[in-house]
Amino acid sequence: MNIIIFGPPGAGKGTQARNLEKKLNNFQVSTGDMLRDEIKKDTNIGKKIINYMNEGKFVDDEIVNKLIKNVVFDPQKKNKLIFDGYPRTIEQAKNLDVLLTGSNQKIDFIFFLNVKKDTIIKRIEKRKMLEKRSDDDLDTILKRYDTYMETTSPVLDYYSTKSNFKEIDGGLEIAEITSKISDILKV
Repeated sequence: MNIIIFGPPGAGKGTQARNLEKKLNNFQVSTGDMLRDEIKKDTNIGKKIINYMNEGKFVDDEIVNKLIKNVVFDPQKKNKLIFDGYPRTIEQAKNLDVLLTGSNQKIDFIFFLNVKKDTIIKRIEKRKMLEKRSDDDLDTILKRYDTYMETTSPVLDYYSTKSNFKEIDGGLEIAEITSKISDILKV
């Protein structure tokens, strides 16, 4: 089963993806983790990525799509993918469609965690203290939130008409969101 979980920064995508990863024995595909890993390795791509992140911008689609392609075509992960924060743009959504078709796969469920800005701010401040993530600066997060809402609106439109699209109140407690997703997946 392949799943997409998307929503603004701090919506709980990673938490829900990790829960599903364990429950379904699937693989979490976190573009954020993949990008932070490139930064940690201090690769040329990592240096480009840090510039985007520090400015509160999304990383270039070409870079992200290249990283995603490697995962989609990994035979061990076929039909066991949980996309956490990908796709974020229409170009990425269309790229994912092409990659999945090319690897004889499809998306089974799409979950949109819809969260208000004030809830995001509280969560990011808490996460910054607990996880010490360098990309959790409040000003940067607010820019990322606004950028997300602006650029992801077309992605929401793209997926929301599909029968496998489910919108969930991302402002609920973690356990409530997990329960709603589990009920939909019947797991």
